[in-house]
Amino acid sequence: MSDNEAERRSRLLSAKLAALMSQQMGIDVSTYTAEPCGLGTALVSDDAVWILVDGDASRSLGPAIAWATKFAPSLHLVVDNHSGVLARRASGFATSISVWHVEDTRLLAAIAEPHRDAVTPSAAHATFISDIASAGADPLVEWGVVVGEVRGLEICRVVDDEHTGEARIEVGIGAHDRETFALVHQERPIDESMRSVVDTVGAHRVEGAPFHPYNHLAPERFARWSALQTPSALGFVSLTQVDPPEMRTNVKDSVPCVAVGVDDSGNTTAVVFVHGIDLDVVPFAVDAALQHSCAQVMIVARPQDVVASHRVMAGATLAATTFSSLS
Repeated sequence: MSDNEAERRSRLLSAKLAALMSQQMGIDVSTYTAEPCGLGTALVSDDAVWILVDGDASRSLGPAIAWATKFAPSLHLVVDNHSGVLARRASGFATSISVWHVEDTRLLAAIAEPHRDAVTPSAAHATFISDIASAGADPLVEWGVVVGEVRGLEICRVVDDEHTGEARIEVGIGAHDRETFALVHQERPIDESMRSVVDTVGAHRVEGAPFHPYNHLAPERFARWSALQTPSALGFVSLTQVDPPEMRTNVKDSVPCVAVGVDDSGNTTAVVFVHGIDLDVVPFAVDAALQHSCAQVMIVARPQDVVASHRVMAGATLAATTFSSLS
């Protein structure tokens, strides 16, 4: 998009937001000032910030809070997608955050979407858990999907054959890699293939190993795997992997992952592992705490990945939120 097109788009979005506020909410927009906002467009007054998100809004709450706190104490987030999830996450903050769903020219108060029920794998898929463990990988079930991981990196997955419907294990890192691996190694026994990949990947996913794609992928899940080995490093007597609030869509992108820690008093904490500066991790972590009924949140990140906006957001959560790191 050229600069002229971007400027035109920004003006159109500002006009749309102003119309929604004045016509649907009866707000005198003359008291608001348009401000450039990377999420879309924003109108700001001394009392409130209105942000209209342009495009995918699924991870917009954290950036919106970080941006809005520079201007006013009250945030109104206007979206046309994922409004239910955003409203649910906003409920975990003590500050004034309203989520609105825009539908054509109508502005509707977003209704918090409940968390999905936990999913258990089918009996046919669950039978492969022991095979994965025998090959030396860590069996893991996330949203009902059975996978095998090596130090946090998925190296196999149980799927249903698209032709026969029968459950089987596919070896590889991600859908395309699994497909390629099956074509190249179709004559090789699956258990032998898994053991070979486990050995290869495991050699790279160790502290201090030279750079390699195998240790570059899923660093947040490597951190979780490390913590699962020694929960006491984070102050817990036990730590258990649990489902994240939303299912991840691929294995290549770094997205937060979750565990629940129990301390020596029996208190539970939602522990969220993240890599890189992710402004949406605090709303994500709050959502995980709501999902797993935890009154406390711990975000595990490298010190350089925790910025001032994170700490401001953490101070506004209903669940006590802290930051930690693994040495």
